Amino acid sequence: MPLLDIFAVLVFALCSVLYEPALRRLGEGRGALNTDMTVIRRRWMQEMSVREVALLDGQLLGHAINSASFFASSNLILIAATAGALFGGDKSLHSIEGLRVLAKTTPVMFQIKLGLVLVALARGLLDFIWAIRQMNYCLAAIGAAPSWAPKTVLAEYAEAAGGILNPALSAFNAGVRAYYFALAAAVWLLGPLPFLAATLGAMSLLLWRQRRSRASDAVRKVREILERQPVTHGPHFARSPNAPPEEQI
Repeated sequence: MPLLDIFAVLVFALCSVLYEPALRRLGEGRGALNTDMTVIRRRWMQEMSVREVALLDGQLLGHAINSASFFASSNLILIAATAGALFGGDKSLHSIEGLRVLAKTTPVMFQIKLGLVLVALARGLLDFIWAIRQMNYCLAAIGAAPSWAPKTVLAEYAEAAGGILNPALSAFNAGVRAYYFALAAAVWLLGPLPFLAATLGAMSLLLWRQRRSRASDAVRKVREILERQPVTHGPHFARSPNAPPEEQI
């Protein structure tokens, strides 16, 4: 493998591995979209725990499961197409080598490039599958919420449910992020320099959307509003047979 290709692959590997630590570093203060969403999701579970009927929460999470299932199905199709080209042998290379935009390459290098795309897509598929499983666990937690329990129990339960929901949706985000790196890996077919530029561009775009996009600004404001507003128990809590008089409204 040429040295420039080796360097581009190393940069790709570093970006894909170091993105999560970089994101956690950004999230140490305010302003990182994923960090703010973690707070918002935890508040969601707090509000769920004090609702008399958690039907809305189940519907919202069911929509997220449907989205993850759609992405996972699309990912499977892309994996099948990439694997078909990868195991197609020289026939796959001969079918595209006439395209002028593609860099001249050997059959072995062509297979390595497609293999990198396949690995990126497979990683995303595993993230989507894990996200779906965790969201189903969270659905069970929502259905089992003890809405008539004392406030201290509800707060503890909401924290535990948030500990299921946040990793689930973080895995979903990781699956979506895999598309960025899979696309960057596909650009390697154009040559090492386009591959390097696509990798750095994907990394920069992801970090910019986390910190500087309009969505991150709006999410930050939502978090600030929620942090100023305490969790309010509904009127059904006053009828709870288990709530002590000092905790009834």
